[in-house]
Amino acid sequence: MSLPPPPDTAPLLREVAACLSAMPDLAGSGHLRMFEEEAARRLGIAHAVAVSSGTAALHAALSACGIGPGDEVLVPALTVIMTVAPLRALGATPVFVDSDPATLDLDYKDAARKVTARTRAIIPVHLWGRMGDPGSLAAFASEHGLAVVEDAAQAVGTARNEQSAGMVGTAGCFSMKDGKILWSGEGGFLTTDSGVVAAHARAFRSHWQPAPPGEAPFSRLATNSRLAAPLAALALANLRRLPDLIELRRAQTQYLLTALEQVPGLSALTPSAGEEWNGFSPLLRIKLSGPRAFAEHLAQQGVPNSTGSFRLVPCDTRSPFPRPEQPCRGTAEILDRTLAVVLTERDTQATLDHYADVIARATAAWAP
Repeated sequence: MSLPPPPDTAPLLREVAACLSAMPDLAGSGHLRMFEEEAARRLGIAHAVAVSSGTAALHAALSACGIGPGDEVLVPALTVIMTVAPLRALGATPVFVDSDPATLDLDYKDAARKVTARTRAIIPVHLWGRMGDPGSLAAFASEHGLAVVEDAAQAVGTARNEQSAGMVGTAGCFSMKDGKILWSGEGGFLTTDSGVVAAHARAFRSHWQPAPPGEAPFSRLATNSRLAAPLAALALANLRRLPDLIELRRAQTQYLLTALEQVPGLSALTPSAGEEWNGFSPLLRIKLSGPRAFAEHLAQQGVPNSTGSFRLVPCDTRSPFPRPEQPCRGTAEILDRTLAVVLTERDTQATLDHYADVIARATAAWAP
């Protein structure tokens, strides 16, 4: 098996050069408008609103859904703290929900136990590009009258049962930070079919201007979370390369998983039925003793991964939040036993061969 050739980078240079030649542009970025229009069209949704980060996309989307002080929002503990930060900024309370180790999907029985009269929304998180069952999500949200704001930061290109990640709920939120399949260095965007949500998000990212219909500019306090013009140019160029970027990431992931098929103590986590996974990160179940220590050891040996390199832990155990009475044990099991290798489009076949060799040698010698 060999990897497809890396996508041509010349379009990135052309778009950034064109953008710089037009600056300063006080009227706003033409590349920003083109990115939003093309993103909506390519993703098959009415509106895309570009912002400065995936976190900013969540912040704007949750504000547009009316989330504020006193509200509770269900969020999986299987996520990063950046998913939860906008809730605190809006004065809302995150309520952490466990996940099923067998599927990585939300534990809806646990979620149902945690619904109260103050629960207003749910944030499914498609970590590592993996997507839960959209039918279960829609049914749960409908039963409890909840808005759905998807954290699809890592999931562009993933679909399940013919529903694309980020297109299932009220709004979908994507990151374009370096390392994401669709990247612009820093940046993000939200998608929605609601003109009301889109208008709110556009106002929210720029100190409430232009204001939504019927409202005055600056009549609400908002943020400066605009996407800078050169980053919008990168985003646009990469959007036009997106099919090739997804194909490459899927090929990289499959290449590494194939190389590790016969390594004792590791087994690949396969997509669920009906899931078209973008291959964001090669995922392996660690069946060795001391699995988290093993992931940390691999990071020290130059194999970047979620738990070893970035110390990913259940979000309900993070210090900004009260210590949980009942920790999300399914989430802890997932994170302790999952090796999620971090990739970028620059990782060549030689890089992946090196990762595979390091992992195989470390597995054979592991004795924590």
